[in-house]
Amino acid sequence: MALADNNKTLEVKALKTWIDTEGGIIHAVDGVSFNIRPGETLAILGESGCGKSLTALSILQLIPKPAGRIVSGKVMFSGENLLEKSEQDMREIRGRRIAMIFQEPQSSLNPVMTIGQQIKEVLPDRRNKSAIEINKDIVGLLDSVGMSDSARRIKEYPHQLSGGMKQRAMIAMALASKPDILIADEPTTALDVTIQSQILNLLARLKKENNMSILLITHDLGVVSQMADRVLLMYAGEAVEDADAVNFFVAARHPYAQKLFQSIPDRSKRKKKLDIIPGMVPTYAGDYQGCRFAERCDKAWDLCFQEKPQWRSQDENGVRCHLYNDTLELQDTLNKKIEQEFVTTDEKVTREEILLDVKQLKVHFPIHKGIFRRVVGHVKAVDGISLKVGRGRTVAIVGESGCGKTTAGKAILQLIKPTSGEVIYDGASLTKMAGNELRQLRKNFQIIFQDPYASLNPRMLVGESIAEGLHALKLESSKETIQKRVKKILTQVGMPEEAYARYPHEFSGGQRQRISIARALAVNPELIVCDEPTSALDVSVQAQILNLLNDLQRELSLSYLFITHDISVVEYLAHEVAVMYLGRIVEFGTAADILDNALHPYTQALLSAVPVISRIGNAGNAGHKDGTQFLLAGDIPSPSNPPAGCHFHVRCPQATEICRQQYPGQTRVTGSHTVFCHLFESAPELTGQN
Repeated sequence: MALADNNKTLEVKALKTWIDTEGGIIHAVDGVSFNIRPGETLAILGESGCGKSLTALSILQLIPKPAGRIVSGKVMFSGENLLEKSEQDMREIRGRRIAMIFQEPQSSLNPVMTIGQQIKEVLPDRRNKSAIEINKDIVGLLDSVGMSDSARRIKEYPHQLSGGMKQRAMIAMALASKPDILIADEPTTALDVTIQSQILNLLARLKKENNMSILLITHDLGVVSQMADRVLLMYAGEAVEDADAVNFFVAARHPYAQKLFQSIPDRSKRKKKLDIIPGMVPTYAGDYQGCRFAERCDKAWDLCFQEKPQWRSQDENGVRCHLYNDTLELQDTLNKKIEQEFVTTDEKVTREEILLDVKQLKVHFPIHKGIFRRVVGHVKAVDGISLKVGRGRTVAIVGESGCGKTTAGKAILQLIKPTSGEVIYDGASLTKMAGNELRQLRKNFQIIFQDPYASLNPRMLVGESIAEGLHALKLESSKETIQKRVKKILTQVGMPEEAYARYPHEFSGGQRQRISIARALAVNPELIVCDEPTSALDVSVQAQILNLLNDLQRELSLSYLFITHDISVVEYLAHEVAVMYLGRIVEFGTAADILDNALHPYTQALLSAVPVISRIGNAGNAGHKDGTQFLLAGDIPSPSNPPAGCHFHVRCPQATEICRQQYPGQTRVTGSHTVFCHLFESAPELTGQN
């Protein structure tokens, strides 16, 4: 990894950052070394808990104190060791020469200051300029990061901006002083795929224009494939592989990297179990014995548990693993090929066995104004959707944030009262029910929320949370019977029985999601609405949850209404797909219909925005079918004032005059594939039955 000093923007040498806890000292960053050249993007990859973010915070001396402390190492920048600088000196470097975009813009932006005021604070020469000049600079910065209507946005507060807009504002603040290095900590986590694509393209453009280096922290292999020049893979505080991006994606060396690739869901793995990484990233207080990954590695042998592997490198590529010799060649006697066992899903149920039938469902929220609270308009969150879910099948609802996916899911379960339309469940109309009749039927359908921690009561034991539904619906009477049933369900979702008597904060994100699934299963439902249940999970934990959902569907004939913006999850799990835009379904079909033959321009934009992992033998299937990228302009319009005609026409490059005047009717392409688009209304070879 040695480079000439004048070719390095940043050089980190044997960095160690430890955290003092009641249980001992956690070696959160333990001897990490890497370089970043001018204009280069280095991606730090790994699961949550591997030390990625703490490495970045250590560079800027922003580690949480007094618990955190930098024990040793060097961070060389412009010939100086940043770790030897005072806090006053670091203030001149932070934000000016090394800027950082934090993972969650909502919590990083001041809620009581306008966007313009917050950007003004970081302008380096604001004291020498007039208010008019400063305002012009702020608008120019927002324009440079693709913010729409910048002159108006500078007067708005963070809560008035969408997720993509808040992230753009954070990037504008980070770029205000034209830094040499931009640290981007999970800059696209939980963003819609279209907004993610816009942000990544923006970062790539700004990097090229300013010859800026980027330290990208992420657990998303697709993002790494699209953005990185080099990849540093971290595990349990250590660097375990360092390689240029091409070598990493063509032939990753470390078993941990290989396992991450194998955990990614896509169509090639449908009906098969995803390969998972058992266990969790260890948080060990003290010295490790042997390889830190050994307990989760299917290639480990005795030496891995007894002796720490040394860093072995050649031609700037390196790996920390006993499988390799000094020239990074596999030692033949140790190269064990592990066969992945796949379990097929027996799809016994046909689409004709309809469990859920949604007809023209609408949810309009009134807008009140004045002291008399007059209704002056409506937010049309869901504006007439129709779909069917077969017994034992998965229907995915995809679309950007704000398109009405979550509201639709809640309205279907009658957690929100629909404005109009009908929801028929197993032949019974839910929208015509009330009181005890609805409560008795409600046990048949449940919901898994996006954030399991927020949806679990922190003051209740896990067992008590799971048993809530049993008590409310009077499905079990005795305490002993309930406890026995809850422990059985915990085992069913892969949790130990002793989890019954513990609190939610004692578990990881993946474990809490399993607990949420257990709570949904407690009342023996037939339909589960899954609202982004894997959006913020590491790829390895996501694989465990998807395997679990697949197994439960096969064993219990469960039906899923799966709300997501992750196309790879759709590829792996969904039987049918509904694409929503501004409260309406614009395309519906089987997973193959949508993924292989997307017709609506909005669907094509969603698919083309997905980062494709270019790796021999494991290439992703997502993306537009002809390989082009169709970037959406702007943000989704307000559902309180949707555009006339086709709602998508203001962002559609193929829009015609009729698109601006009239909403398209339904065109049936095949027996399973329908689309709402004027482009296909006059195409007889496509219409079939209309």
